[in-house]
Amino acid sequence: MSPQLPDGEVAPDDGTLPASALEGAAERDLGVYLHVPFCRVRCGYCDFNTYTASELGGGTSQATYAADALAEIAFGAEVLRRSGLPERQVSTVFVGGGTPTLLPVADLAAMVDGVRETWGIAPGAEITTEANPDSVTPESLAALVAAGFTRVSFGVQSVVPHVLATLDRTHDPRRVPDVVRWAREAGLAVSVDLIYGTPGESLADWRASLEAALALEPDHVSAYALTVEPGTALHRRVRSGELPAPTGDDEAAKYELADEILGRELGWYEISNWARTPADRCRHNLAYWRGADWWGVGPGAHSHVGGVRWWNVKHPRAYAGRLAAGQSPAQGREILDGDARRLERVMLGTRLADGFPTAGLDPRAVSTLIADELVTFRPGTITLTRRGRLLADTVVHRLT
Repeated sequence: MSPQLPDGEVAPDDGTLPASALEGAAERDLGVYLHVPFCRVRCGYCDFNTYTASELGGGTSQATYAADALAEIAFGAEVLRRSGLPERQVSTVFVGGGTPTLLPVADLAAMVDGVRETWGIAPGAEITTEANPDSVTPESLAALVAAGFTRVSFGVQSVVPHVLATLDRTHDPRRVPDVVRWAREAGLAVSVDLIYGTPGESLADWRASLEAALALEPDHVSAYALTVEPGTALHRRVRSGELPAPTGDDEAAKYELADEILGRELGWYEISNWARTPADRCRHNLAYWRGADWWGVGPGAHSHVGGVRWWNVKHPRAYAGRLAAGQSPAQGREILDGDARRLERVMLGTRLADGFPTAGLDPRAVSTLIADELVTFRPGTITLTRRGRLLADTVVHRLT
């Protein structure tokens, strides 16, 4: 099952944004997220808005998806123009899913070309695609570079076979060094995604995955704690007692190990992300954390422009139907008020290693966080300690 979309007001069929979205727009970056909602198989832990061929049924297919995405790109550009937003070139493009590389590279290239022809892509822009290790070849990676991609993020998750089996991951971990080498030879920057806290994963298993990831000499590593999402196959197995539920102590120990091992060569810049140099940080995700604008293309994709958030209908058939009728694919939206925007600014901004401005924060709360060794202080900013990263929700609660 895919996650439920949030509650919100009804989004207008023409997509027009309120005047409040214009404030400060010229100073904000614009990014584009392209969602590809297809997978060969559904992983047992995943609650993303994705579909296998058997789940799609008739009336929609992977073969026609690029055309649907191009229709939303054109629609989005018209919405921004009609709403009075200034013209801005796109600074980052991120193709996620699902498994984007299930589509032919020509389709991925067509979607990126649509962004380029409609909005324009800034010189030196970051253009990333996610990929499974078993969904690429040397030829397809070279074709991605020819299409303008600069970066690939491989969903490795673990190198331990029994952990991958619990997650229902189908790739052979022995293939990962090859695909990373192919990507480098093609000229792509490489990120590796890992998951910790899988039921049955020992600390030694997690250490093996971290050491293997570091041995790949990646430019970037993301390491996320497993969340057992309701409605997933993994949730059913945990609820039935077949598998143990992850524990906070286990995940904390594994996070500390990740920071220790990855910190040998990479620097943390966001709670779950480490980069070899500042230039290797994921600029697209940084834009999310810094409150930039982005247009999310695809079924279930979320967008944000100037404090307005909206989310598209989930099923590819409904998505394509709305676009064919000339309507916004958005199912709902919310307009963040001042308090909500401040909360979000603290919640996202404190996650970053660059530090969060103390201006406007309660000095007593800041002093208490320093005393509790949850943050370090530099003149004008605070930064989470490793312990603070483990208790980030506590930090945000105290600051708001």
